[in-house]
Amino acid sequence: MSRFGPLDIMSLTAEHVPHDLAESLTPALRLRELLDVADADPLAQLELGYGSPAGAPGLRALLAQQHQVEADDVVVTAGGMHALFLLVFQTCSPGGHAIVTQPMFPLVRGALDAVGAKVSVSQQSFDGRYELDVADLQSRLTRLTRLVYLATPQNPSGVAIPAATIETLAQTMLGVCPDAVLVVDETYRTASFGTVIPPSLAGCARNVVVTSSLSKLHGAAGLRVGWAITTNKPLRDRILHAKYGTTISCSVLDETLAQRILAEPAIAQGQRNHLAGNRAIAANWIASEPQVEWVAPDGGGLCCVRLKSHKSEDAGQRLRLAFRAAGGRVANGEWFGDTTDVFRLGFGYLEPEDLTTALDALSDALNASPDP
Repeated sequence: MSRFGPLDIMSLTAEHVPHDLAESLTPALRLRELLDVADADPLAQLELGYGSPAGAPGLRALLAQQHQVEADDVVVTAGGMHALFLLVFQTCSPGGHAIVTQPMFPLVRGALDAVGAKVSVSQQSFDGRYELDVADLQSRLTRLTRLVYLATPQNPSGVAIPAATIETLAQTMLGVCPDAVLVVDETYRTASFGTVIPPSLAGCARNVVVTSSLSKLHGAAGLRVGWAITTNKPLRDRILHAKYGTTISCSVLDETLAQRILAEPAIAQGQRNHLAGNRAIAANWIASEPQVEWVAPDGGGLCCVRLKSHKSEDAGQRLRLAFRAAGGRVANGEWFGDTTDVFRLGFGYLEPEDLTTALDALSDALNASPDP
């Protein structure tokens, strides 16, 4: 399988010249021609043409500041999943060895399967509180390993991996498989339950690349903006070449709005306050509901909940069907590689009063679907 490489034509969008006779499009519309935007608003002059392949300079500079790296270490992508796919595509040839933990976000495994990677799985469990089995993961490393994927906090559990553990793993990989990339998905890193935000692992080692997006904490999943950050310039260039080869650039409107969101700390802090309040509601429900137990999450708006006791293998399915009939939904644990009696409960999405109502309905569904 061939990979995306550098193309000189990328200069068409990466560089702007006053006498451009090389382009192939018509003059770019400005946003003011479509919307009633005050002329004083910088959005009014926004040209709806191609953006920079690496991402808008202002957005990359802001992300670099927030991750303690340089702007040239940042590549903006069309959502976090785009960043992950580009990494998988550029590093894992058919039969290339990759290591993941499970439960995991299924689209990541799907990307690895799509490129024909040979995937090793380090299984985590509810009984183990979804803690990373470092020894098991390290035992799977070989000189042929090309990618290791971790998320912290993890999806679906919300359990974080200690930074020291990841840094140690990165150093181990440099010795065993120096050509491999350690992908650290930080999608939920800033979705903490207060004012203390764990620092990013961007730049902690030359084989580490972190990915994230606006989709979870910031309430802006409709802005398809994510990013990949690495201080390894050759790796950064490979990501950039793949990004240009798939989308050329991201939406300039999305990037402009993303920069506004990230530049306003009150937006993120308001969302964190919301998560903290809703987590408390979920914790109180778990404590009062005798039929379930959970692994308390470290971050994010999600957690894993398990039926405490059941005799039949379809107990989880019957619960999901009963809750669905009442207009509710929880995520099937099997989607993520977990057991059928586990489900992902997302407590961050609803407003507090709606979350309380939904959890009451979930209790009704539990009572309506007893074991035979």
